[in-house]
Amino acid sequence: MNPRATISLAAARRIALAAQGFGVPRPAISGPRDLARTVDRLSLHQIDSVNVVARAHYLPAFSRLGAYDQALLDRAAWGPKRERRLFEYWAHEASLLPITLHPLLRWRMAAADRGQSGWKSMRRFAVERRAEAETVLARIRGEGPLAASDFDNGKGRGGWWEWGDGKVALEFLFWAGHVTTRTRRGNFERVYDLPERVIPAAILDLPAPSEADAQRQLVERSARALGIATAGDLRDYFRLSPEAGRAAIASLLEEGTLVPVAVAGWHQPAYLHKDARHPRRIEGQALLAPFDPLVWERSRAERLFGFRYRIEIYTPAEKRVHGYYVLPFLMDERLVARVDLKADRQNSQLIVRNTSFEPDAPAETGERLATELRLMAGWLGLETVSPG
Repeated sequence: MNPRATISLAAARRIALAAQGFGVPRPAISGPRDLARTVDRLSLHQIDSVNVVARAHYLPAFSRLGAYDQALLDRAAWGPKRERRLFEYWAHEASLLPITLHPLLRWRMAAADRGQSGWKSMRRFAVERRAEAETVLARIRGEGPLAASDFDNGKGRGGWWEWGDGKVALEFLFWAGHVTTRTRRGNFERVYDLPERVIPAAILDLPAPSEADAQRQLVERSARALGIATAGDLRDYFRLSPEAGRAAIASLLEEGTLVPVAVAGWHQPAYLHKDARHPRRIEGQALLAPFDPLVWERSRAERLFGFRYRIEIYTPAEKRVHGYYVLPFLMDERLVARVDLKADRQNSQLIVRNTSFEPDAPAETGERLATELRLMAGWLGLETVSPG
């Protein structure tokens, strides 16, 4: 095998940023096609219900497109069947994915149906408690869309991880592909329904590839979205096992879709997608959600940008370093600051509770960050940006 070409860290950053959709002008007005291209480029938007600023799945498109209409994403994800362009499933955690990827995840649904994936409490509903799951499914089939609050007398057992039996059964059925998300209620509660009543028949009728081929296609999508990546980066994108990742990477190398390279300063081998762009510079700025694919793999963010990032939502307030809901700030080719934000909707303010600049942040960082904060406030329908 030929020795791996060595790519500088700066070049690797530019490749990664271009693959993620940065470095191109934002549209003057973003429409459905812009959103569709963005979601297709990233392959998924991770879902998170925390609404301190905006729910996380709305933010990656804002970071790349600017002030787009959030209703576009709502219709694509939870609108009428004929308008569905996205579906919910477990990819990189709970995610919104292009609906065309549904066949590529059926192997994961089949594994859940056999009781071979998912949390232990869910696996019981695949085997010894299967009759109970079938009863829940029959109720949805007969009554129509239902949420967890329609079961268990409307109650769980208290905490986020203390679901009632009805919720666990529903989540098993969801993982196994027997139900999908019909819509979300006002409190963001998932409403479940049969796939054939939600997902267009043209998608459900597509043949499912073999497990190995589906995983190879998922890794190819990961490589396209990342541009340049380690094996761990590639398999983490869709949360594949090391074995599945190795097999997929080997196949993609053999066919020439992946090119083996070395990145200066990286200890692990790297892989370059054959169609990755190699821009000479990246210009632009963006506030990033904590679950943006540019930064969700924290070790990758450190390797690419020298930026150590941890979300501190679950850290006691007195132990937080940067704040509760902290968004990294991308400026050109670097992550140069982080800002703890809160949308005060009652008083129409975007509150900046804390700002931390990286030691080598350029002098214009504050001014450009302020511009992006004003853009975000307007997008959220807030009148002012205020210190907290």
